[in-house]
Amino acid sequence: MQQSWARELIARFHLRGDEHILDVGCGDGKVTAELACAVPRGSVTGTDASAEMITFAKKSFPPAKISNLKFETTDARKISFKTKFDLVFSNAALHWVDDHEAILSGASAVLKPGGRLVVSCGGKGNAHDVFLALRPEMRLKRWREYFRKMPMPYFFYAPSDYEKWLPKFGFKIHALKLAPKDAAYAGADGFATWLRTTWLPFVQRVPENLREEFIAAVTARYLAKHPADAAGKVHIRMVRLEINAEKI
Repeated sequence: MQQSWARELIARFHLRGDEHILDVGCGDGKVTAELACAVPRGSVTGTDASAEMITFAKKSFPPAKISNLKFETTDARKISFKTKFDLVFSNAALHWVDDHEAILSGASAVLKPGGRLVVSCGGKGNAHDVFLALRPEMRLKRWREYFRKMPMPYFFYAPSDYEKWLPKFGFKIHALKLAPKDAAYAGADGFATWLRTTWLPFVQRVPENLREEFIAAVTARYLAKHPADAAGKVHIRMVRLEINAEKI
């Protein structure tokens, strides 16, 4: 799903093929590798705060396979490169980061004048119906001790936030909006798999021997209000914050 949404974004870039691109929060590197193939006369650098993800990306896409691609472990709040980039890109990553002003400061510093910042991440209201299933389950006596003093792991901002921040860091706004997206999974099992692999900050607070019970309980709560459609697909209303800005 995330790779498909990333491809939608990349298709709008109209790349010449000689750009130098920074992919912030590159994860496993699949999208980063596609970007590198789209700029054969340029270069792409993928960064992620997870050393494990960067190790995986380096093994999957070594220089011998894609010569204009490299990966580095870097906190998105501490972007610092001597290289100047034509494009700073991020897909489905920045909602994991608390300080978006720090991200913008770093992006501005490494972009050439006229360079672009293109971001898509979880926005205000994202997966709200899932939270409505999670929260009452977390409050039950069965689970509440595991969630005491849990900090919010996601940071979903609105266009109004970025309207203040982008000019502050030398950006001219070209497009800034919340975009509704539909995520669909194959029945209860598909939804549970998505919870198991994507909602790790919640799932991993529960002891390992109880996790499947917790996932099943949240899944049942969600499906009670949002049953599968006629084709057996379970839908989640997602909201992406989409940003397209230019470094002045």
